Amino acid sequence: MTVLSIIRDCLDALLHPSARYDALTRARHRAFLAPRLLGSLAAFAVFPLYLALRGAPSALEVAAFAWLIAPILLSWFLSRTGRYEGAHVLSSLALTGLVMAVSVSTGGIDSFAAIWLVVIPLEAALSASRRVVGFASMLALAGAALLIASGQSGLLPASGISAALRGTCMAFGVASATLYAAGLAFGVETLARTSVSLLSLEEDRYRLLARNMSDVISRHRRNGAVQFISPQAEAMLGTPTARLLGHGLFDRVHVADRPAYLTALSEAARGGQARSVEFRLRKDPVRLGENAESGPADFIWVEMRCRPLEPMSPAVADSAQEVVAVMRDVTDRKLQEQELELVRCAAEQADAAKIRFLATMSHELRTPLNAIIGFSEMIVREEHLMLDAARRREYAQLINDSGQHLLSVVNGILDMSKMEAGNFEIAPEPFAPRPAVINCCNLLALKAREGGIDLVVNAPQDLPVITGDPRAFKQIVLNLVSNAIKFTERGGKVAVTSDVEGARLMLRVTDTGVGIAADDLKRIGDPFFQAGKTYQRRREGTGLGLSIVKNLLALHGGELKVQSRVDEGTTVTVALPLTIGRTDAKAEVIHPSNKIATLTPAGRPVPQDATFQVKKSA
Repeated sequence: MTVLSIIRDCLDALLHPSARYDALTRARHRAFLAPRLLGSLAAFAVFPLYLALRGAPSALEVAAFAWLIAPILLSWFLSRTGRYEGAHVLSSLALTGLVMAVSVSTGGIDSFAAIWLVVIPLEAALSASRRVVGFASMLALAGAALLIASGQSGLLPASGISAALRGTCMAFGVASATLYAAGLAFGVETLARTSVSLLSLEEDRYRLLARNMSDVISRHRRNGAVQFISPQAEAMLGTPTARLLGHGLFDRVHVADRPAYLTALSEAARGGQARSVEFRLRKDPVRLGENAESGPADFIWVEMRCRPLEPMSPAVADSAQEVVAVMRDVTDRKLQEQELELVRCAAEQADAAKIRFLATMSHELRTPLNAIIGFSEMIVREEHLMLDAARRREYAQLINDSGQHLLSVVNGILDMSKMEAGNFEIAPEPFAPRPAVINCCNLLALKAREGGIDLVVNAPQDLPVITGDPRAFKQIVLNLVSNAIKFTERGGKVAVTSDVEGARLMLRVTDTGVGIAADDLKRIGDPFFQAGKTYQRRREGTGLGLSIVKNLLALHGGELKVQSRVDEGTTVTVALPLTIGRTDAKAEVIHPSNKIATLTPAGRPVPQDATFQVKKSA
């Protein structure tokens, strides 16, 4: 450990606690304490030697050596109170008192000590306070004026110094004042270098913080103009920070979010409180080359917290109030919120579907079960009711019809459950669509005739063979034609036409029935959904027909379009590819819409023994 380190540690031990945690303040206190303590201690060490060589000192010499106690007292005052400016004021007073005492005894303004009056303001400059320097300057001028006035009025005592000794004393005074002033200049330079070093270190620290933090710090005027923005903005927005100055950042704010952006800045500047706002900023695409870009510009979500910037001086604490803001990219959080909203909507739809399911099933299951139970009880009591054979056959037929209806309801629910669970498989094979369409219409012809409805089939002889699941195709035709007959009043008409357009088989089922309202048309195909209120239905059914049709079409890569107007009728158009493009995949269950997008592109080679399955959609 060097001597300088020991001295520095000793000085640090004497510092006031308020000066130990600030490097610049600590350096100033050291610069004040070190020369005074070392000078006083050195003078006291030399005083015995001076007495041995000089002999008995004069009163002036005793007063001069007694003054050496003053720097020690000043050091004690600073270490106990921490009042740096007060210590400099006391030091100026003590130095002025010593200079005046020596000057009065040795010739007034002509004394060798009078030159030290110039040193008093120089010493006060170490305080870095204009008030202290002004006070020390006035003190030195007052002392010089007093010496001049006293010399001209003859109030000064005789100096008792010979002419030869006076020259020597003058040279000593000038040399000592010059050396002391040089020491003061060295102290000022040391403090200035320390201040610059600390400032540079602080700037490096803040620059490191600004460059490595993920948030963007900016400084704005009340109108939104950017005065400063941290380098992190370049990584966030993909553009140089120079382009964001002024109104460059405002130009990147989404048009719909600009009022909120400006309002937050204005309220922060005017209200004096922190404000928070979320808005969208345009982000430039990543450049792949000099002129090439990876894609169009997109927007990111940013959260900005802004607060008024404290003015550097009271003179600017008016309308020129500025705002400092911290911006953070919250795009991921926004996406998560959107996903949560979608999940919430899906949960609400699932809850609504459950309610519709319970309402529909309570009606669809109760009606056939009541018929089965009622007519079976009548057959059991045939002896009391005197039923003949014709009546028993009629009741048995009604029981069979109710059981078949109940079985179809259960089968529809099972098919839909398999599709939702991803376990419904189809087996594609070549088949002729025309016989399938005619067969399905023949099965429903009796139902149409009983309802007084004309069922017309138009299937050209030259319809080509298609590849698909014939069972699923028949189920599609049966569901569509059955729905058309169900919702067509007596005297109406149902037309089934088929033809080929390009590489697709087009099947159209048109009826002159009740039609579907525009609001309900958007939800056609939802499981267990029927147009109109469930508790006001006039027709039987679970509402699974079109939902099953849509999912079966999805398995074949087909499309479904529904066009309808209330009291005018409905047209359902099915488009099936002539050849399924793949036979070993799982197709997604399509959510209800008026059109099913083609899931499977045609023409892709596939294995021969594969099947399609339905995967439950999110």
